[in-house]
Amino acid sequence: MQATTTVPAIGEALRYVQMSGIFYCPSELTEPWGLELPPMDDCVWFHAMIAGTCTLEVEGETTTIRPGDLVVVPHGTGHRAWGETVTETPLVFDLPHDEVNEHYAVLRHGGGGPQTRVVCGGIRFEHPAARQLVDSLPALIHIEASRSTRADWMRATLDLMAEETQQSRPGGEAVISRLCDIVVIQAIRSWIEDDPAAQTGWLGALRDEQIGAAMARIHADPAHDWSVAALADEVAMSRSAFAARFTELVGEPAMKYVTRWRMHVAVDLLRNGNTVAATAGNVGYESEAAFSRAFKRVMGQPPRAARSKRPAA
Repeated sequence: MQATTTVPAIGEALRYVQMSGIFYCPSELTEPWGLELPPMDDCVWFHAMIAGTCTLEVEGETTTIRPGDLVVVPHGTGHRAWGETVTETPLVFDLPHDEVNEHYAVLRHGGGGPQTRVVCGGIRFEHPAARQLVDSLPALIHIEASRSTRADWMRATLDLMAEETQQSRPGGEAVISRLCDIVVIQAIRSWIEDDPAAQTGWLGALRDEQIGAAMARIHADPAHDWSVAALADEVAMSRSAFAARFTELVGEPAMKYVTRWRMHVAVDLLRNGNTVAATAGNVGYESEAAFSRAFKRVMGQPPRAARSKRPAA
């Protein structure tokens, strides 16, 4: 059964959409211009068009971006962009930037003709729930201002971006970075609410009133001593009906999902410097040995190997 009461389960997933910026880059591009963004694992690219138009090519497919439009490339896919005419597209990192700090720079590039202004950037999602959400997204999300039922918030946010990029004011980079976070979350939320593809798979399971509620409980407390019976009781279903429905909607049995979720949480804990013993307890294992066996079975490597791959600053 699906109903409006499933919204909190989707909200639970969005609650974990906590981003760490790789970089934010207001760009002033003059015709003729072109550039390329490389593939980058675990990165969500975005482009918020302030003024002018451009063509974006992702996986051989092109789309035109106009003022007020927002494009999100969720899977870190490399892509190219150019202005009115197809031209050379040098790698964006090879172009000169005016660096404000290590995460924020201004790009001025092109041949001196008519100007296109766009705020671009790359961000990462840190929590396993957020990364699972990103995995459910399509290769490209294009929110068109002319067609969006939420054009007002897009226009208002992009107007604020435009004002900040035109003026050099104290804290401008902080304002722009937070506005970028907002528009990316809004784009994802719009896609979830409007696109039929969001009704299936992991997101579709979150929308289910009972299975979504059970998943939210797993996400909120992975260390709890979950069982099929306990989860079924949480959402007022019989054990057999819950087990069958969970597998149907999520694509794997409930306890396999619990274990896999625990391991994804464990990866984050290990990469953030937690010991293997402490991580084991934090995801519901009484012994380090049992946790290590489960981790290697699910993740294909021992937990100490994951701990050694701590993220760079």
